[in-house]
Amino acid sequence: MDLIERHQWRARDPKGVVYLQAPPRGVKIHYMGARVDPGIVDDHNRCVEVVKSVQRQHMDVNLWGDIGYTGCACPHRKVFVGRGPGHLPAANGAGLNAKHYAILALLGDEGLVVPPPGLLHGLVDAIEWLRGEGAGREVKGHRDGYATDCPGDQLYAWVRQGARRPDDGGGAVAVPPWHRVLSYPPLMEGDDVRTWQARMRARGWRITVDGVFGPQSREICRQFQIEKRDLHVNPSMVGRVDRPTWEAAWTSPIT
Repeated sequence: MDLIERHQWRARDPKGVVYLQAPPRGVKIHYMGARVDPGIVDDHNRCVEVVKSVQRQHMDVNLWGDIGYTGCACPHRKVFVGRGPGHLPAANGAGLNAKHYAILALLGDEGLVVPPPGLLHGLVDAIEWLRGEGAGREVKGHRDGYATDCPGDQLYAWVRQGARRPDDGGGAVAVPPWHRVLSYPPLMEGDDVRTWQARMRARGWRITVDGVFGPQSREICRQFQIEKRDLHVNPSMVGRVDRPTWEAAWTSPIT
């Protein structure tokens, strides 16, 4: 993931920081709700200026302590750190901010209205980043629970369909090679175990990434297979990472 830290986009210092008291349930996706110049697709510097303008709006007009979003995703598959994980966002609506992190897509209701593949990849990168920081597995739109058109019909449909990476034939998520069935007992160790564990953690599962396939990994595998009913797992493979289960970890919608 290409994460742009606050100092890299020259964010202003916050006027105050409010910390979350408990991990949020997941993330909510937002859009600009204004015209976005399609030229940002060809010039990343314009994306930087858009994010800086959002912070100015939130601090100087809304009188918030900082930019209201946890992070922002742009069409170049880059994720800007906003308030960052562990901090209470301000964009979801009164009473809702503690429940979900807030991710802004640099997409408008005029101009750039169709999300490019790089933007969708960036949003999934942001979701996985925040899950790795303790966020829950929910992915919702701003309009879920709040009276707004945000994040627009295009992005909201994408959210409702599982917030998947685009299958654009170039840049879609790559599935690492599968070499063997991972199972327990006995304990199995290896780089492939660590790769699978890291992927499951990025998807939001609470799993230790230690390269050892033991009771915890077996249980996470079993729960994942139950969730992904379309895998049609052979009873002998329940709790074991066979090829379909391995590939689903990278290709199946994050739900």
